Amino acid sequence: MSNVMIVGATRGIGLELTKQYADEGNNVIACARDTDAATLLDELASGSDNIKIEQLDVANPSSIEAAAGRIGDDTIDTIIIVAGAVGGDPVNQQSIDNIDIEEWHRNLDTNTIGPLLVARAFKQNLVTSGNGNLMILSSQLGASTWPMGGMYIYSTTKAAVGKVGKILSLDWAAEPITVSIMHPGWVQTDMGGPQAEITAEESASGIRNVIEGLSKEDSGNFYKWNGEIHPW
Repeated sequence: MSNVMIVGATRGIGLELTKQYADEGNNVIACARDTDAATLLDELASGSDNIKIEQLDVANPSSIEAAAGRIGDDTIDTIIIVAGAVGGDPVNQQSIDNIDIEEWHRNLDTNTIGPLLVARAFKQNLVTSGNGNLMILSSQLGASTWPMGGMYIYSTTKAAVGKVGKILSLDWAAEPITVSIMHPGWVQTDMGGPQAEITAEESASGIRNVIEGLSKEDSGNFYKWNGEIHPW
């Protein structure tokens, strides 16, 4: 049995990860930006003794620190940072002719800076595990090898968080923490849309399989949900 923290657990991949880990008997800290609006997560938690809901907004440093204060020095074996933002409408907010600068700033807080602050706030909880895992969800759109234009806000903030994960793996090279970056697939969620290639259940299962197979030597790698290494 492990202690797992899911940041961004209210729906989609995060909700499914919470369900799968809890169903296997693990203790899950399920973090939600707005706990009052976390209807699906509330329903899931009501049927499980293994899920504890915490308020945590990755775009709000005070919220992150408050959550860390409530959790204290409890051991956390795995943290998966799922929370993210899509960056607004691809044409009206993310095209070269229509860049929404304020939206870009907001997404930088959510997609890039927030995950780093979460990592910093809960580092010692992972160290206490003795074999901690920190996984940050990025996207194939953040890879320089991905041949797609547009989506400036989403692509750049996801590229940046991939670099955040890589730097963390170097800074924490002497710590008992494995840091990985994950492309979860094109997933049938509110963000991915119904036409996407895989379900949230398939993505979450693949993510868990990747984490289970990681060792310290894998720290800093960028993975696909199916276990393949994603080119940067």
